[in-house]
Amino acid sequence: MSQDLLARLKSWFAARCDGEWEHVHGISITTTDNPGWWVKVTLGQTELAGRDFVPVSENIDANGHPCASRWLHRSIKDGQWHGAGDETRLDEIIAIFLDWAERR
Repeated sequence: MSQDLLARLKSWFAARCDGEWEHVHGISITTTDNPGWWVKVTLGQTELAGRDFVPVSENIDANGHPCASRWLHRSIKDGQWHGAGDETRLDEIIAIFLDWAERR
């Protein structure tokens, strides 16, 4: 992951930490067995809760599963931003979230 993306993600997270938010909300980055990455960001009690986000899927079948070796999916579900993609796309997933989150 580029240092710029990591610095931006750390800054976004730190700006919301107030002694309470981080106990319930936060960011998780996990691997998937497809193989790939899954980034989840809880939007509750942030300025992003309720903001429009257009879901996008690339090479995802009707059941929500990857159907090619290169795949990407991003959406908001139940107050959480989800970005998932193949093993080459972690930087892209984080950049998509930050570009949306930092937009004024």
